Amino acid sequence: MTQYVYTFGGDAVSDDPRAKDKTITGGKGANLAEMASIGLPVPPGFTITTEMCVKYLAEGANFDDALRAEVASALGHIEQTVGKKFGDPADPLLVSVRSGARVSMPGMMDTVLNLGLNDDTVQGLSTVSGDERFAWDSYRRFIQMYSDVVLGLDHGLFEEALEIAKEDKGYYNDVELTAEDWKALVAEFKAIAARELGHPFPQDPSEQLWGAIEAVFASWDSDRAKVYRRLNDIPGGWGTAVNVQAMVFGNMGDTSATGVAFTRDPATGERAYYGEYLINAQGEDVVAGIRTPQYLTKAARDAAGAQAPSMEEAMPDAYGQLARVFDLLENHYRDMQDIEFTVQQGTLWMLQTRSGKRTAKAALKMAVDMVGEGLIDEATAISRIDPMALDQLLHPTLDPEADRKVLTVGLPASPGAASGKVVFDADTAETWAERGEAVILVRVETSPEDIHGMHAAKGILTARGGMTSHAAVVARGMGRPCVSGASALSIDRKSKVGRIGGTEIKEGDVLTLDGSTGEVMLGAVPTIEPELVGDFATLMEWADAKRRMKVRTNAETPADCKMARQFGAEGIGLCRTEHMFFDAGRISSVRQMILAEDKKGRETALAKLLPEQRSDFKAIFTEMAGLPVTIRLLDPPLHEFLPQGDAEFEELAEITGYGIDHLRRRADELHEFNPMLGHRGCRLGITFPEIYEMQAQAIFEAAIEVAVESGEAPVPEIMIPLVATKRELEILKALVDKIAGEVFDAKGKTLEYLVGTMIELPRAALMAGEIAEEGAFFSFGTNDLTQTTLGVSRDDAARFLNPYVEQGIYPRDPFVSLDIEGVGQLVELGAERGRATRPDIKLGICGEHGGDPASIAFCEKVGLDYVSASPYRVPIARLAAAQAALKA
Repeated sequence: MTQYVYTFGGDAVSDDPRAKDKTITGGKGANLAEMASIGLPVPPGFTITTEMCVKYLAEGANFDDALRAEVASALGHIEQTVGKKFGDPADPLLVSVRSGARVSMPGMMDTVLNLGLNDDTVQGLSTVSGDERFAWDSYRRFIQMYSDVVLGLDHGLFEEALEIAKEDKGYYNDVELTAEDWKALVAEFKAIAARELGHPFPQDPSEQLWGAIEAVFASWDSDRAKVYRRLNDIPGGWGTAVNVQAMVFGNMGDTSATGVAFTRDPATGERAYYGEYLINAQGEDVVAGIRTPQYLTKAARDAAGAQAPSMEEAMPDAYGQLARVFDLLENHYRDMQDIEFTVQQGTLWMLQTRSGKRTAKAALKMAVDMVGEGLIDEATAISRIDPMALDQLLHPTLDPEADRKVLTVGLPASPGAASGKVVFDADTAETWAERGEAVILVRVETSPEDIHGMHAAKGILTARGGMTSHAAVVARGMGRPCVSGASALSIDRKSKVGRIGGTEIKEGDVLTLDGSTGEVMLGAVPTIEPELVGDFATLMEWADAKRRMKVRTNAETPADCKMARQFGAEGIGLCRTEHMFFDAGRISSVRQMILAEDKKGRETALAKLLPEQRSDFKAIFTEMAGLPVTIRLLDPPLHEFLPQGDAEFEELAEITGYGIDHLRRRADELHEFNPMLGHRGCRLGITFPEIYEMQAQAIFEAAIEVAVESGEAPVPEIMIPLVATKRELEILKALVDKIAGEVFDAKGKTLEYLVGTMIELPRAALMAGEIAEEGAFFSFGTNDLTQTTLGVSRDDAARFLNPYVEQGIYPRDPFVSLDIEGVGQLVELGAERGRATRPDIKLGICGEHGGDPASIAFCEKVGLDYVSASPYRVPIARLAAAQAALKA
């Protein structure tokens, strides 16, 4: 039979490794068992496993007789250890009930303390403790907590009754209430519960215990738990454990206390005890803010200028015990610990330890310091840092001391913070930015035509769209903070006025965006620039020494290339040339080329674009200084370039000499019902080869110019997009080779280059063996490969993917983290078949997934040569690649 309950404390010593396995007994339960086993003062208790939670929720919320028998036996262990009986009216055993998943989930479910109290046992507790006030205070706490956490009543009802009682008596603090006051409040609390429930507050301790156990299990599927799991990528199938523990009391007078502490400062990483405590209090008093906690150490108290004595001063013996425990636990776990403790009449008890939550800055400092202290090695330090947490360090952040007026909160689509003047269209954003204004582009939603304005803006705000919308994806690639899906935002485009709630936002008004929290604030809020030196540089140096895969960047501007190089990029894995064509100075030539009636007309327009493309590539090759640069030839649906309004058609008519009616008719002819699956990618090159000829010429001419001027020859990797067949690639590779030969002959110089393709269609992955006969490299374009495999539009997915994730259809948004079972299988198949044909084929990934740690781990497993990520995700990818290599 599966064991579902494990005891700890007292003489409970289990050799079953499951007892200390966080996946079975949760983080809290495993650590309580571990602390007890190394001799720390832990109140005895037991843990009901996460497996039982999963079983309970799957089988219709029932407890079988086998579990009840295990719980009864475990409760007997506590009774025997402390010498008290659960429910004994003369000398009652009281217990606490807490949840404990395998990872910390703050706020998932509150604790229930003092369970086992009723109208009879409160009398026994009063007699045994010799403190009537303490007993009745404990009873009212239990009724209030149990009613809130287990019975689902509004805790405000009880808080209001307490505040009224204090006002009537002229009291300020809870500690001023007497035993008689608490007795009266207990009667009132029970009356409130009975009124709200329709039946009396439960008096049977056994009923209370099973009600609390059931509440813990049910909390795993609460709304707040689901949100937390979704935000932190925690699978719904993990479940939570239940921890039942003998009560120790921090509210038994001035020799008792409770507190929360960290062995190091979780905000800065400094090696200094950090925390708070309260004399004559229970645990919830510290976190609830009912009373102001006091500092642990004299140094912290002095630094804050506080008056109340620190624990070090007020309770020196207990503090000395606690400091020794701090050192013991940190040396044992070799990590900063988050600790809950209680002092009962001078005796220290440990209620919890776990690896503490910390800021990214603190995590780096602790990891590097602990290597220096000999606590951990470099590999452990690398593995300990959450790669995504580096986002906190790579972008400007808001000054935490600054005032802010939050208007609304949207989705935190791209990290960083920025302030600027509001503009409502891309052209205005570009115009204002050119004259030195910092602007925030505010749109209902963005489209590819907004690319120039998005690049010019300091931040982007949209009313619609999710975490994988066009605005989100492009903003992350550019390193711009973005808040999407701000549903409170409405925009009148004609009058150029927006509204957020009751606040009117006009063009030129200043907003601040925090892309890490989704907050939209009125006015300018000062920001702090990142510093990528010191501990950050040290850890990244260690990571680079451990990783196997190279890390490239997705970039198409010199500024992005420069930023990526600073972040450690080892080349460009994706240069999206269509982004270059949306520039306001070029779009007319592009439209002239698209709307031309014949090849001659297209060539006339392309001749205007050639020098500009050559200049683009020369600037990129110069910034990348001899590193490989993968350039994707033109790959947008043509409709994205077409004129959108009367003014644009009139401008184009003036340039081309065609009449407006002719241009409109031609635009209608090019209209597509599903442009994403239409005339784009290599299909453009097959039907209009002169487009790719111009781009190839610009690439080779630029590369030779840079090679001659700098002495460092670039390595162009020309990528043909959207290939589905070997023949497509064969035709277009021949075209590129022809142009290369012509340029090399004209310049009298040759250089190394590669021609390959982007694998972004299921057929391409299946036919990879044949395609590799022509392609020297594959770059898996997982954005489109995900769309074409799942049959889901990335831009529309935000409307329905959250429920899919919540219901376990996909473990994560497949546009954020690779769908390994489906899309990943195609990547693996494509890699295997490509290598079988061409063993030296270069393999990489360049979709948004190239900056996602879970996807990077999969790329390491498949053996890809590199991943490519947006500039600001390059350090994340470097660290994730190192972690993946270490795990492998």
